[in-house]
Amino acid sequence: MPWRLIIFIVIFAVFLAFVTFNLENKCDISFGFAAIPEVPVFITIFASFVLGLFCAIPLLLHIKSKKDKPASGKKAKKDEALINPIDSAAHDV
Repeated sequence: MPWRLIIFIVIFAVFLAFVTFNLENKCDISFGFAAIPEVPVFITIFASFVLGLFCAIPLLLHIKSKKDKPASGKKAKKDEALINPIDSAAHDV
């Protein structure tokens, strides 16, 4: 059996057990101007986790765009020389 499938099944089983044990636990969610009464706790935790993932997406895109920008000046030539030493030596002549 592939390890990824086994890991997925174990994580899903833990999540399912968490949901099962917390079905009876309920809480009120207040937004300041409105409140949602008696929401199951596992839905609150799951929604918080998903919202955290959505908040992390812009940060990840910003970090990736910084890595994709080409270096300028001497640093670019030095990096190019490290990648292709033969080609950079031909350009210096």
